[in-house]
Amino acid sequence: MPRLQELNALETERRRIVDSRQAYTTTVLICSGTGCQASRSPAVIEAFKNQLQSQRLNEKVLVRTTGCHGFCEQGPIMVLEPEGVLYCRVAPEDCREIVSRTIKKGEVLERLLYTDPASGQRIPKEKDIPFYRDQDRSLLSGNRAVDPRSLEDYIAAGGYTALTRVLAGMAPQAVVEEVTASGLRGRGGGGFPTGRKWQECREAPGEEKYVVCNADEGDPGAYMDRCVLEGNPHRVLEGMIIGAFAVGAVRGYIYVRKEYPLAVQHAKLAVQQAREYGFLGENILGSSFSFDVEVARGGGAFVCGESTALMASLEGRVGEPRPKDIHTVQEGLWNKPTLLNNVETWANIPGIITNGAAWFSAKGTAGSKGTKILALTGQVKNTGLVEVPMGTPLRKVIFDIGGGANNGKPIKAVQTGGPSGGCLPVGQFDLPVDFDALAEAGSMVGSGGMVVMDAGTCMVDVAKYFLNFLQDESCGKCVPCRIGVDRLLEIVTDFTEGKGRLEQLDLLEDLAETITETSLCGLGKTAPNPVLSTLRYFREEYLAHILEKRCPAGVCKALIQYAVDQEKCTGCGDCQRACPHGAIKGRKEEPRLIDSAKCQKCGLCFSECTFNAITVA
Repeated sequence: MPRLQELNALETERRRIVDSRQAYTTTVLICSGTGCQASRSPAVIEAFKNQLQSQRLNEKVLVRTTGCHGFCEQGPIMVLEPEGVLYCRVAPEDCREIVSRTIKKGEVLERLLYTDPASGQRIPKEKDIPFYRDQDRSLLSGNRAVDPRSLEDYIAAGGYTALTRVLAGMAPQAVVEEVTASGLRGRGGGGFPTGRKWQECREAPGEEKYVVCNADEGDPGAYMDRCVLEGNPHRVLEGMIIGAFAVGAVRGYIYVRKEYPLAVQHAKLAVQQAREYGFLGENILGSSFSFDVEVARGGGAFVCGESTALMASLEGRVGEPRPKDIHTVQEGLWNKPTLLNNVETWANIPGIITNGAAWFSAKGTAGSKGTKILALTGQVKNTGLVEVPMGTPLRKVIFDIGGGANNGKPIKAVQTGGPSGGCLPVGQFDLPVDFDALAEAGSMVGSGGMVVMDAGTCMVDVAKYFLNFLQDESCGKCVPCRIGVDRLLEIVTDFTEGKGRLEQLDLLEDLAETITETSLCGLGKTAPNPVLSTLRYFREEYLAHILEKRCPAGVCKALIQYAVDQEKCTGCGDCQRACPHGAIKGRKEEPRLIDSAKCQKCGLCFSECTFNAITVA
């Protein structure tokens, strides 16, 4: 790789890269993010390249191994450009036919196309698939444009243009003002105005300052930051370099969750390439600005996503938070001013500098600008990463992009914002994806997790699940979180086991409010949200558990009883064969009976019965 010694050299290098690829008539994008790798995408890539070689097309077809496309459940995904045809769930054995028929003859293989569950139609073009069509993929579109291991791809796609613009003529204060004018708010969960944080760090006294990227994404079901860092690491790196220039930092760290090995690998490679090319190190692109970055693996704890705990871990200490009477922009890493943003926030910076603050602020609401990446999971037809303008109604995300319920049961609720978020009922689905609107409703945007639940979900059990998670992940440093979350979990567990008393509801709410007000860090302050939101919107379910000793959703084992409807039972014996505990008796072609003393309430009989003869009381 040539080291670029001056700002103008970047455009020359970009033209060289683009010109060197003119001979390719087709570009094939094959997803190799973590999700698709789990579905054998490396084998697909190898088989496809072998077919191109054997059919003598390797000099005409460019194969780009990309990061995550977002539609993970359909992986491995392959997109053929310029036609825009998308093949899903591609197997290695499909590659010969793709090359011989689609690449050579232009034929579309119907069996590999996405089938819309609503209409049953096969859709050839990526842009016409509802999951993609209704998004605004300002950030995620960058994943398909580059091989995350290739700096040349990033440069060819316009990468590091924002950095050269900054170094060529923008003062540090002007950069801060541009970010402030954009209205960008932190995408890591708190939603703090990014420009204001940058300004405070810039004004903080001291010559030694740090810039940190928080990639310690620990929410269950959330993988937005992993996707961006895996798929487009140079974009994150470029945002960090611009931020360092703006606040006067000379050193930075990317703190990556321990369970993200591919993100670690790609981030380290990006840093190495950026050094070799001259985007990191001394006198970047021939300027007087110097800055370098290291990649650090996380401590494996959810609480290390909290800013002060993260910095303690970076320093080699136990990842525990400290009081924030002094902000980290003034005394952060090694007690020096530190600018900390998460992956998605940093990835937005190059676009803001290149296109201008007005371009970014044109999307979104008055208080929440730009787009937001969401991890849409749960009981919907289309799951994956979704990027929409802030202000998009929850209903549009869940029903238009997500495709609605996936199993015939009506959708009941959505949990937004990760384990510290809240649960909102269908009646609240017209709320926008907006920091302030969701907070007022008792939930949060958070890092972007969105779990959809149907009528088969018990909301008391949901609160119990998230309390269990937060209890395990609490660092235990402060009493309100350490003891308070334990007590919350004890009370909610009593409800699910039929031991609850009505007066415990008031105790539950009082305790939750106390924990919120007195906990040391964000984990404890938001831990009661699942309880408070389910009490607010699904109180009748709590009352059913307490007063009637009944779980309306048939989930809480201590409160349910399986039985066989003798009139509906055909005697097929499917339930008996499925029962692992020998609790179902009966002769051939006669109605079965369930021995309640042996029944372990696993629910297999219920799921196996095709005649709806198993009842839940």
